[in-house]
Amino acid sequence: MGRQRKLSTFYLDDLFFGVEVTRVQEVIRYHELTRVPLAPEVVQGLINLRGQIVTAVDLRAPLELRDRQNGHEPMNVVLRTEDEPVSLLVDRIGDVLDVDEDAFEPPPETLKGAVRKLIRGAYKLDGTLLLHLDVSAAIGLAYGS
Repeated sequence: MGRQRKLSTFYLDDLFFGVEVTRVQEVIRYHELTRVPLAPEVVQGLINLRGQIVTAVDLRAPLELRDRQNGHEPMNVVLRTEDEPVSLLVDRIGDVLDVDEDAFEPPPETLKGAVRKLIRGAYKLDGTLLLHLDVSAAIGLAYGS
């Protein structure tokens, strides 16, 4: 068994994602959003997190996922970035998992389109595929980079 990596996991639709646990500032319930006129589609709005303004990013559109069902409010995975925290709006929260770095593989050929550009690679787990989200690429969608 090789070195272990800790990933904080979450779901968007049926996709299972993970980010380095060290990038996660906190996980919180849905907060009311303030819309931002002329913002990119991925920017759903701003949330006030104890006096700090945080951009809320929803990856559903770039990942070509269906709209979130009415009545199902997203959760916020607040990530640390070089500049300021950013919240990813997710459908549900998973666990913190220890994954073996030796099990890491490049993005599978079966993944097409935007999801392929937003992941660093994947880990095959028992009966599921854990997609390692490239946080910089995902957040770059909100800031046009």
